[in-house]
Amino acid sequence: MSIRLVQAKREDMKTIWEMQIEAFRGLLETYQDYDMSPGAEPFEKVLARFEQPWTVYYFIVAEDVNVGVIRVVDMKDGSRKRISPLWIMEEYRGKGYAQQAILAVEEIYGPDNWSLDTILQEKGNCHLYEKMGYHRTGKTEKINDRMDIVFYEKG
Repeated sequence: MSIRLVQAKREDMKTIWEMQIEAFRGLLETYQDYDMSPGAEPFEKVLARFEQPWTVYYFIVAEDVNVGVIRVVDMKDGSRKRISPLWIMEEYRGKGYAQQAILAVEEIYGPDNWSLDTILQEKGNCHLYEKMGYHRTGKTEKINDRMDIVFYEKG
């Protein structure tokens, strides 16, 4: 089953925020990172990100259902493009949608010069990004006793 990306509009942001809160709820409960988890962000912060001229949010759509969201940050100044965040709703995980979404944004923005970060303790996330050609930069950031953030680059 292949996906397509549909660029989000301002009026979609409430839906995206609600999806984000739901998608990250489990991670928020596990890691208790209330200061930085997408699962704890107020709507205003998500809307402010959407308003940035260098940000584009896309719905990840499979069989006419929004199965997730990917946000691309592209400053268009030669700096690394960034995926932050990317999520698949729980009931649609494990079907390859995240991989397809990464390939789709690389098709739009070019396959090189990307960065992202994820939770080091989430081995599935790390495996996904490494499988997609991202490599660890060597930088990690301790968030709390339960959680570290690991940084990746590609190309």
